[in-house]
Amino acid sequence: MQKFRLQLSHSIESILIEIGDIILFTLEVIKQFFLAPFEHRELIKQSYYIGNKTLPLITITGFIMGLVLTLQSRPVLVEFGAQNLLPGMISISVVREIGPVITALLCAGKISSGIGAELGAMKVTEQLDAMEVSGTKPLNFVVATRVLATTLLVPILVIFADAIAIVGSFVAVRMYEDISIVLFISRAFDSLSFSDVIPATIKTFFFGFVIGLIGTYKGYNTSRGTESVGHSANSAVVTASLAIFVIDLLAVQLSNLIFEV
Repeated sequence: MQKFRLQLSHSIESILIEIGDIILFTLEVIKQFFLAPFEHRELIKQSYYIGNKTLPLITITGFIMGLVLTLQSRPVLVEFGAQNLLPGMISISVVREIGPVITALLCAGKISSGIGAELGAMKVTEQLDAMEVSGTKPLNFVVATRVLATTLLVPILVIFADAIAIVGSFVAVRMYEDISIVLFISRAFDSLSFSDVIPATIKTFFFGFVIGLIGTYKGYNTSRGTESVGHSANSAVVTASLAIFVIDLLAVQLSNLIFEV
């Protein structure tokens, strides 16, 4: 029992120390956004790389997400004669919750792990140390650009995934009904309101920031040794995914309080 208490105490202490380190790292990264010179070319390069690398996965997943959600929901609505509500139900479900969370988790697995492994390899091979010696700030050139790129790209990817999911939903409905794409989209958008779109869009910026921040933090603080590179990538995925769920929970509670008032 005493051994268990010591292990639990050590685990809690380690978690609290890492949270403190992440907070300090976050403040340093945010500071880099306002320090000149900012690496605009590296930002554009990373934005293109992140978007180009993730777009095919987001497209396939978004289409299947809308298709499966429609196929699962339609029999229940048909049983009550409410199949006309299907486009609106799918659009609200996708835009408010399913689209942002699923897309963010995919980005955490694809982007955050890639950034963690890339920076971890740079740390192990002493490339980051070489940048400091040559006068280039790694936090500015390597970290800040990637964090800002994910912050800007993830909301765009979420919007794209939502659109593809609605197309997938239309394909599923067309398997059973003769409905035009114009009528389907009209019903889908009639059910949406600003209280659905705005909170869902705002939280995607936080998703993107956390995905980039945790990936860079894990890679930037990789210990020496090649084994630690894989550990940094895996740890980045797990931590970023957990952070996404926490942010989503807080965002839902906050948006409910605001729009209920």
